[in-house]
Amino acid sequence: MTSIRRGLLLTVLLAMPLLAQDEAPTASPWTHQLVGDVTANQVALKDWAAGGDDAFAWGFSFNGTSERNTEGTVWATAYKLAFGQNKLGDQDIRKTVDRVEVETALTMKFDYIVNPYVKATMKTQAFRGHIYDGDLKTAVSDLFDPVYFTESAGAAMKVNEQVATRLGAALREIITRDFNGYSDDEATAKIEKTRWDGGLESVTDVNWALAENILFTSKLEIFVPLNEVGDRSIGNDATLTVKLSDHINLNVNLQLLDDPTASEELQLKQTTAFGLSYSLF
Repeated sequence: MTSIRRGLLLTVLLAMPLLAQDEAPTASPWTHQLVGDVTANQVALKDWAAGGDDAFAWGFSFNGTSERNTEGTVWATAYKLAFGQNKLGDQDIRKTVDRVEVETALTMKFDYIVNPYVKATMKTQAFRGHIYDGDLKTAVSDLFDPVYFTESAGAAMKVNEQVATRLGAALREIITRDFNGYSDDEATAKIEKTRWDGGLESVTDVNWALAENILFTSKLEIFVPLNEVGDRSIGNDATLTVKLSDHINLNVNLQLLDDPTASEELQLKQTTAFGLSYSLF
């Protein structure tokens, strides 16, 4: 009997590694995505009778997401880096695109129509920016000057597979070093390098596949400060991407920004670009 027990025990011990191999590995709750784009165009002229000027423009961007999806929560982080320059004739090289943006949000999954969330965002630029008047250029921004931080908490709702929206209480902070026009209160003699605004924030994201190779994305952001309702900030960033081949895309982007802390005028930027696109992971 003792020999039989020992034989059974040995059989079980030998079989355990095989049983462990049959077990499916636990799936990671994390998913990551990072897509890089590069665009460039160039024109060179010599003795061209019809006129014109040499031109060169280039740009790149990285758009990434990291998401941790568990039974009770979704923690999603999105980050965007973009930079571009152009040179026309004898002009100096000028910056055309410069974006550094990070957004992270934790949403509770209560299986209701709306679910609670907390969110934080950071927006700035990487290099010094200028406005131009003929040959005169004036610096207006730099790395983390200004930088916009927004923290919010509220309710999130997924309207359908294409549209998700959030509404909540928010705190916005604008920090500057040298370019204090974004944060300074003109009604006071002191120059404020930091500005705090409490208010309401609404964010609506659209991710709509119009066709197998056509994707429309849009982010509409609205911030209304309670102390100065008239200083509400409205921004929309919409992109239409047409996938022409595995690594060649046509991108049409339109940015609208109505933000009194940056400018009294409605700001608009539209870009159309063919470029190489590659999914890094």
